[in-house]
Amino acid sequence: MIAKKVFYEDKKIENERLELTDKGSIYFLGRNLTLTNCTIVLKVAARNLFIREVRFIDCTFEVKQELKNCQDWIRASLEGCRFKGRLTGCDFGHWPEYLDEPAYQLGSIEDCDFTEARLEGCRFMGCDPATLRFPKWPCFSFIDPIGRAAELRGARWPELFGGVVIDKLHKQPPRTSALTEHALTVARQLDTTPEELKAIIEKFDCIVY
Repeated sequence: MIAKKVFYEDKKIENERLELTDKGSIYFLGRNLTLTNCTIVLKVAARNLFIREVRFIDCTFEVKQELKNCQDWIRASLEGCRFKGRLTGCDFGHWPEYLDEPAYQLGSIEDCDFTEARLEGCRFMGCDPATLRFPKWPCFSFIDPIGRAAELRGARWPELFGGVVIDKLHKQPPRTSALTEHALTVARQLDTTPEELKAIIEKFDCIVY
């Protein structure tokens, strides 16, 4: 079966609802696309979604199925947007070193709201985390994880979580401004409990939960 290709590019769209939900389609957002005050409904895998050179202003993203490992957000400008739904392994913001291509020079994120999203292993690159609203517990977000890595290593974390997550924070890409994890998921994977994690997390002002 040949996938249908759907293009949105070289235009400005305002106050519209875009349904990107057809499993048999590949959606291309960009180039030179500006979406303002739009609702974008996503129900496709990352491999069916291509984003580049797009400016999203005051848009709402309704993620209807888990969106995994979508790095295309770092080829878009996100201003005043809201995210709802589950995102895993996604990166947002400015990360031009990711690939030496012009589109990766344009990524940015500011004034965005993730309080209605569930984020797991998501990173925010080259941005000011103070302009962002992160999801609440059981999600938790490390702010400036590289700069605070030594301080965080000084706490007595559950052994496996400490070795896999905390001890690796300083190895994140240099532009990593924040990293969000999901306590229920990492507790299940790394032999601990959300309660054990929270007891330590609440001691640090560099962790938002």
